[in-house]
Amino acid sequence: MNWRPRLAHERDVPALEELIRLSSRSLQAPYYTSAQIEAALGPVFAVDRQLIRDGTYFIIERNSTVIGCGGWSKRKSLYGGDADRMTDDNMLDPGCDAARIRAFFVHPSWARRGIGGSILTACEYAIVSARFLKADLVATLAGEPLYVAFGYAVVDRYEIPMANGLCLPVVRMSKSFAPR
Repeated sequence: MNWRPRLAHERDVPALEELIRLSSRSLQAPYYTSAQIEAALGPVFAVDRQLIRDGTYFIIERNSTVIGCGGWSKRKSLYGGDADRMTDDNMLDPGCDAARIRAFFVHPSWARRGIGGSILTACEYAIVSARFLKADLVATLAGEPLYVAFGYAVVDRYEIPMANGLCLPVVRMSKSFAPR
């Protein structure tokens, strides 16, 4: 299908929160325990309203239902929502910093139909238009194959510490773009 992402608005936040919970609990289940997923909901798997305010977060809808979301950022944060952010999320310099790919989630009933790829393509176009020469991301184990298919290379594998002594294994990835 020819998916057409649109920019998310503040009014989309409740639908995004619902999608993130549903997507995480279903599509992440083969890779993480339910305890890891529940601990990640909020601090790691969450809406970052700053992306919406910056005009860098996309959604795809089907019959007025949000079935996919994801975005990019010109700010320092690599992952997580804004609710508990305790540090400044400073702007990045396109001349020396990498843009960030952020917060991709797809409805389980619509997985593997090109939604994530359509959003990623929109993000990459915007990143290059903003004159960034590189993009970095922190992928879940479930998301890694999508990013590999789009030319992102693994930089590092590590664990994000969470509540109750739990950790979430993730993959830091990167991709360079040709200058315009």
